[in-house]
Amino acid sequence: MSGDLMPYIIEEHVSVVPEGTPDRMFRLPGTYVPGWILAALRASSASAIPRAARMTSAMPITSSVPTIRAPQARQNPARHVSAGNGTIDPPESRKDGRKRRWHKTVSIFFCALLLYTALPAFSQDWIRTGTGLGVEKVRLAVPDFKIAVSDATTPPLQQVFDEVLWNDLANAGIFDMVSKSFYPLQMPGSPQELNITAWGNPPPNANMVAFGNVGTSGADMQVQGWLYDAKNVNAPQVLGKQYKEPANKDSARDIAHKFAAEIIFRLGGGIAAITESKIAFISARTGHKEVWEMDYDGANQRQISRLGSISLSPRISPGGDRIAFVTYAHGGPDVVIWSLELSRFLTFPKFGGTNASPAWAPDGTKLLFSSSRNGDPELYLVNADGSGLKRLTAYKGVDISPVWNPKTSAQIAWVSDRSGLPQIYIMDADGANVQRMTDGGYAVSPSWSPNGQFLLFSWFRKWGPGEPGGQDIYIMDVASRQWVQLTNQGRNDFPSWSPDGRHIVFQSNRSGSDQIWTMLADGSQQHQLTFTGSNTMPNWSWK
Repeated sequence: MSGDLMPYIIEEHVSVVPEGTPDRMFRLPGTYVPGWILAALRASSASAIPRAARMTSAMPITSSVPTIRAPQARQNPARHVSAGNGTIDPPESRKDGRKRRWHKTVSIFFCALLLYTALPAFSQDWIRTGTGLGVEKVRLAVPDFKIAVSDATTPPLQQVFDEVLWNDLANAGIFDMVSKSFYPLQMPGSPQELNITAWGNPPPNANMVAFGNVGTSGADMQVQGWLYDAKNVNAPQVLGKQYKEPANKDSARDIAHKFAAEIIFRLGGGIAAITESKIAFISARTGHKEVWEMDYDGANQRQISRLGSISLSPRISPGGDRIAFVTYAHGGPDVVIWSLELSRFLTFPKFGGTNASPAWAPDGTKLLFSSSRNGDPELYLVNADGSGLKRLTAYKGVDISPVWNPKTSAQIAWVSDRSGLPQIYIMDADGANVQRMTDGGYAVSPSWSPNGQFLLFSWFRKWGPGEPGGQDIYIMDVASRQWVQLTNQGRNDFPSWSPDGRHIVFQSNRSGSDQIWTMLADGSQQHQLTFTGSNTMPNWSWK
């Protein structure tokens, strides 16, 4: 590479920046790279920065627990030459040798223990899932927005806005949120009130500051928000936005989601935020298993189906306007499609037999599903209107739970027990080139990452950390088949990727009942989203 070009990597995007390009310029439209990040990157050689979304080759992880072997003792260690004075030392006694080897063994054991206990933190270095930038996270300060108009209606709206904005940014996985205990006493409501040096220096020592004001005017709520680079005192403004919506708590949440999305997009490598995405799931809180939907953070949970029966495996269409799921309401298990826009079922045929686990093609024009219409459960491909049925598998045993590679649409992952216990397989979209991905245990519920590089699945390996024989969520690099265990509490199943590839939603019984949980793609920040009744089978929307 020529000397006047410098490569740098932000998330999965690679750019080449000519020397002398202003630090505030970034090659992705609408995104921003702070000067402190570019300075850190310029200080490192290009070879020292791992390409995002790549498995680090220095530490293979065919097991989630690294194996560390003690080096073998040297042959004939009885004599050695002292480097200091050239004398020859007498032979080492057997007792001293055993003592030294024991100390070495203990040291190695504690090193192994340290690596093992630090595994969740290091997993982000081994598998680049999109939650890291290859440099330290952006230190982001988010003071409470200032009340612009003092009346009785504004404080409750401001409280909702501040809480949602903070949580959106804290959950993004790309920020180091500055504790509010470090903030200066004066809270800014406008650029004129911001003392940028006070925020950019200790104790807050923030890289970025998001601030603004909230007010009401008649029946409307108005919000002004800014994002400033605290390390760039000469030209600090990165973002300035103004919002106006009806004055209610739903609008306060909506505006906070939108402003957070702008910040995440600009500081997160141009990847769209998930703050306005949805999660479909099955809930039995009414006494029947029905399809429900909620915001990505667990808010606004609402019932979709009211069939008074058993519903399973909800799958949101790529356009977000339809949900395919399985219901027993009309007899045997059948795949049905519900229109979220029309609030009614769309025409879709019955195929006979047991039908299960629908999966949308990335363009929304086709569906995969499993059906026993001809005997064993096999995978079938059909148009979204039910026409053009095509069988993809023909092997003795159960084939179920198909998912597309959303990046290419050219591959399918699914579960098959053709080798005995259920395992994860992949194949081309036409059924050719079948490959087994897991090597034992009981592996189910695959989910393919938006970038096409990783598979999530639930694996009952009968050994490993956490509960003995626990069922946990794993992430696997498809190309290398290396994997990392992400959970180790309770029984965990049905993982689903977020549209940005940085988050995972899954089902777990660790709290005493089946509930919906979420975490970052490196296994950190695990927290519960549902609390009422039994809630299972989550599916994250495509956008």
